[in-house]
Amino acid sequence: MTAEAPSRRHSSVPFWRNVRVLRLAVQIVIVSAIALLALWLWNNLTAGMARSNLTFGLDFLDRRAGFDIGETLIPYTPSDSYGRALAAGLLNTLLISIVGIVLATLLGILTGVARLSRNWLVNKIAAGYVEVMRNTPLLVQLVLIWTVLVNMPTVHNSVALPGEIYLNQRGLYLPRPIADAGLGGWLLLLAVVIGAIVVVGFISGRRAEAGHRPWPVARIGLVALAVAAVGGWLLLRPVAFDVPVLERFNFVGGVVLSTQFTALLFGLVIYTAAFIGEVVRGGIQAVRRGQVEAAYAIGLTPGQTLRLIVFPQALRIIVPPLTSQYLNLAKNSSLAIAIGFPDLFSVSRTMMNQTGQAVAVIVLVMGIYLAISLFTSLLMNIYNRRVQVLER
Repeated sequence: MTAEAPSRRHSSVPFWRNVRVLRLAVQIVIVSAIALLALWLWNNLTAGMARSNLTFGLDFLDRRAGFDIGETLIPYTPSDSYGRALAAGLLNTLLISIVGIVLATLLGILTGVARLSRNWLVNKIAAGYVEVMRNTPLLVQLVLIWTVLVNMPTVHNSVALPGEIYLNQRGLYLPRPIADAGLGGWLLLLAVVIGAIVVVGFISGRRAEAGHRPWPVARIGLVALAVAAVGGWLLLRPVAFDVPVLERFNFVGGVVLSTQFTALLFGLVIYTAAFIGEVVRGGIQAVRRGQVEAAYAIGLTPGQTLRLIVFPQALRIIVPPLTSQYLNLAKNSSLAIAIGFPDLFSVSRTMMNQTGQAVAVIVLVMGIYLAISLFTSLLMNIYNRRVQVLER
């Protein structure tokens, strides 16, 4: 007689013990709580605005602004609209951000390389600069720089810098480049030289594929391009310069950078460059020592090793945190309000005081800063993917 195994009925897990159900329930509870909190805050906001006879909208952007802006890249008068005033402040923010990113990157790379220098003095100066900049508030630095600049000598006692550049309590005066008749010929000369370098490089690549020794196209091409650029500049004079000239009360001609703009740009650059320098230093040190030793073994100099071997590999480590520093510089430009530079936030604050539309203006400004940050991140992510592909 054979005994049959007892049948076991596996009952389903109760829903209150089901992990998936519990996770979904927790998410629903959290989302519902956040939605209720947002709804409660919105109701309080709309009720408070209704008591003050205010509405949430952007209709005020078409109204007359009635206030002046000291520095603008576009024509603006107090009779223009709030929308145009906001555009003027946005362009000032974009200008200070773009110029600041370029200069901070150059100074940051120099600082990061100097931090790794074997020269004791260079290393310690770079280290001291980094520690001072990173451990003091940016706002304090901006106010200090602005105070120093406004106490510079008067116009008639301006500090003369090389290249017909003058610095005084009213700002920084620079020569203004003006396109001349030879600009087209100079650009054509550069285009021809670059085209020739590309063609020779293509031929060299085909020779290398056929087993022949490739030509040193990069080195010779850079020399040829430099000779063409300098020689063409001296012969064709493609650009003339309108230099500032001191007259009775002020300088005439050239480009004037106000004290506020100069202080803000200088402060943002030296502050952000300290962080970029540490990012660069960390990226270079992350490259394996064997790569450097292999470069030395084939006869590369320390400069060639850094430029051709170490730095290209370090870029995949440097680029992601470098993006964060670029975003910080753009957002830190809002501290311009402390020294009187009319950036986006400064102009928007004046708009809030005049229109009473504080919420609408703040939301609009937050959206603009968000768009700037997202666009910057997009560009850096594209470059980061390109660096990663090139290293494979």
